[in-house]
Amino acid sequence: MTDNVTIREELPEDHDAIYALTRDAFAPMSFSDSSEPDMIDQMREAGDLTLSLVAEDDGIVGHVAFSLARISETQGIWYGLGPISVRADRQRQGIGTKLAQTGLEMLRKMGATGCVLTGNPDVYRPMGFSTEHALTYSGLNPKFISYYAFDATQPVGEINFVEALEEEHP
Repeated sequence: MTDNVTIREELPEDHDAIYALTRDAFAPMSFSDSSEPDMIDQMREAGDLTLSLVAEDDGIVGHVAFSLARISETQGIWYGLGPISVRADRQRQGIGTKLAQTGLEMLRKMGATGCVLTGNPDVYRPMGFSTEHALTYSGLNPKFISYYAFDATQPVGEINFVEALEEEHP
């Protein structure tokens, strides 16, 4: 289902479409506080948006953001994945997976140690993310924290996402 989907880095002219896509994708989610599109803009404006990819198929149908993250007791270069959005009529077609896997491969080539995220483990486990860790984030139940390491590193400690995310989700 992703045969016609092209993954590419965002362009300045994509910013409004990314905002609208993210807003619409998170609107029906009970866990969302509607801050996700603003977080992307804040990360971009602060220079904290390390990698921003769009999925294109007759317009932008998906987006994923990656930004630097620190893990208190773990060495290496870690990134946070999120938010990730797919247009409602294109969900469950592998677009989110393709976005995440493309981004992970790009991070690996950049020398990253790994990637962390908060979210539904059932969504991210098939992409290779693990919930077997000693990670914490702001009192969140650890089962909603996942990581993907490019080597045998087992991350341990408190995750600190970029300032834009920390301001929205202390």
